[in-house]
Amino acid sequence: MPNKQIKIHSPLDMHIHFRDREMMKVVAPLSAYSFAGGVIMPNLIPPVDNIQYLQEYKVRLTSSVEGYRFEPFLTVFFRDYSYEELEQLKPLIIGVKLYPAGVTTNSETGVQGLEDVENTIGYLEKLDIPLMIHGETKGFVLEREKEFLPVYERLAKKFPKLKIIMEHITTAKSLETLDRYDNLFATITLYHLLITLNDLAGGLLKPHLFCKPIAKKPEDRQALINAAINAHPKVMFGSDSAPHSVDKKECAACGAGVFTAPIALQGLVDLFDKHDALENLQLFVSNNAQRIYGIEPIKKTVVLERTPYKVPHKFGNVVPMFAGSEIPWSICEIIT
Repeated sequence: MPNKQIKIHSPLDMHIHFRDREMMKVVAPLSAYSFAGGVIMPNLIPPVDNIQYLQEYKVRLTSSVEGYRFEPFLTVFFRDYSYEELEQLKPLIIGVKLYPAGVTTNSETGVQGLEDVENTIGYLEKLDIPLMIHGETKGFVLEREKEFLPVYERLAKKFPKLKIIMEHITTAKSLETLDRYDNLFATITLYHLLITLNDLAGGLLKPHLFCKPIAKKPEDRQALINAAINAHPKVMFGSDSAPHSVDKKECAACGAGVFTAPIALQGLVDLFDKHDALENLQLFVSNNAQRIYGIEPIKKTVVLERTPYKVPHKFGNVVPMFAGSEIPWSICEIIT
């Protein structure tokens, strides 16, 4: 009897970190193999925040995924842009990514006070450029996302025509906020669908599961699962796959980020299969994003079958989630 299969058409990862140069050469092809497109984050050192740097980065990125059917959707790092700068950038980007200063990797030059940059936010609304936000404060680690929710609400009210993406949400409260405003949308990662804080720190500390926003409580994970498997129309997949070299993860000052690019689709199929919701995976991993962002991705079909996939211990010098273990599903064919 043949193994169970599922076809996913033009899967999209709406939040990825490719880093740059040597790291990008290792990790970018892993996403380009299994996805038709992805939204590439701009928090490099220095950040991608001007048209010249963006064009230079695009050249290196395009080279790193050469030979794959994959479209990178580029972003720029939020700063106090002029209207004219954003007009020039608009044809080249899918959105502008806002990081509050110091809340995550390479965000030290992020926004200190949102009240000081509302002119730029207003320009984004006028130009119909989505604003993507890492929504955390610097408060107690489990409360940072919750404390940021009033900021989302204020922005949603003040800029009602602005498309605001709540990136990598982790709590039931965030889903409640999402549902209250027409112009709020959200991405959810694979690892926030699979782990809680207990998986990270309930026994021996597991640095390769350390991320920001940090994993939360079981009830929060269940709320996220319910939104994903029921194809909530305002929610889409964004892996937030964030590679760090082994020496940056297995150390005292561990970098935040979970590297899921090589196992993202396999893990999602397994999760949806366990919840008898495979019929909704296409919406979560592609169709919702197409509608929310108004994009038409490259035609690419990924076929997965219920055959175990043994996750390698490393890709280059990066350790993936589930390293050395098996996932019940494998990618068996790419149709372009």
